[in-house]
Amino acid sequence: MPKFLIWVAALAALIALPHGLSFSQQEILVFLTINVLLVASYRLLTLTGEWSLGHVVIMGVGAYSSALLTKKLGVYVPVSMLLGGVIAALIAVLLSFPLFRMKGFYFLIGSFAAGEIIRLLWKRFRDPFGGAKGIKGIDPMPDFSVGFYQFDFFEPTSYYYFASAVVAVCLWILWRIEKSPVGLTFHAVHWQDKLAQASGVNVRAYRTLAFAIASGFAGISGALLAHYIGTISPNAFDIDLMVYVLTWAIVGGTATFYGPILGCVVLTVVNEIVLRELGLEQMRPLIYGAIMILSILFLPNGLESIVQKFTQRRAAGGAPERSPAE
Repeated sequence: MPKFLIWVAALAALIALPHGLSFSQQEILVFLTINVLLVASYRLLTLTGEWSLGHVVIMGVGAYSSALLTKKLGVYVPVSMLLGGVIAALIAVLLSFPLFRMKGFYFLIGSFAAGEIIRLLWKRFRDPFGGAKGIKGIDPMPDFSVGFYQFDFFEPTSYYYFASAVVAVCLWILWRIEKSPVGLTFHAVHWQDKLAQASGVNVRAYRTLAFAIASGFAGISGALLAHYIGTISPNAFDIDLMVYVLTWAIVGGTATFYGPILGCVVLTVVNEIVLRELGLEQMRPLIYGAIMILSILFLPNGLESIVQKFTQRRAAGGAPERSPAE
């Protein structure tokens, strides 16, 4: 089947998907769409070889920023979402000064500490952050019509279409960045940082750039979440969610662009369909931990390696055989 027809079929399936689901499943679909952007943005940071434990808090920076811009200053919601991403990127640039004095494990712990400081500030100051209870009554996305469809953003189906469009544009930008010379430099900084530095590459500047870009898109995902659920609190962006993001990335694999997205989708389906049906939701952390350990032991390259093997076999099976004379 031509690639064009495959893309058309995939688009049609995504459009029709929410209409075959219950209301609660439609809401899960919205959260899944937002989480896809979150984990895809996280992968961009890992291209430079750094793994952060503060990415979910940066998502919260975007959520809080967008919520405050609409509540305090009356900024139009779509504009506040973009500004939430910009503010998250700027916070990442500020954090990069102390954090990128560290590498590897020390960066991991430092990012966790920085994230906890931000969360404690949200809890400490009731004005403007709402303290431990957070911010409630966040302005929703305003309804609008495109002629053939009326977008009512209190309905999960409408918000799913809106979030999907935003996430699709963001994913395309992330993909283009990775395929650009900047993205190739990110890979060089990861695998050959000494050689890249000797070639004139400012390693710290490129790590900061990756951190800022990844944080900007995480901020947009946080803004999408805030204006959908209408309330946010510091506990919504704690280490528990960060562990899930890590699990999605590791189980899916980070060698390809689609790996973490695949991990996010598969584990969300496992959690929301399998575990919920079996009544094992309370055991999710235990089961996620077991899945991560088994993945590291038996599938170290993640779920993406299964897809790669399948496509390679199909390509080999479809390749014409050559005669010995050739």
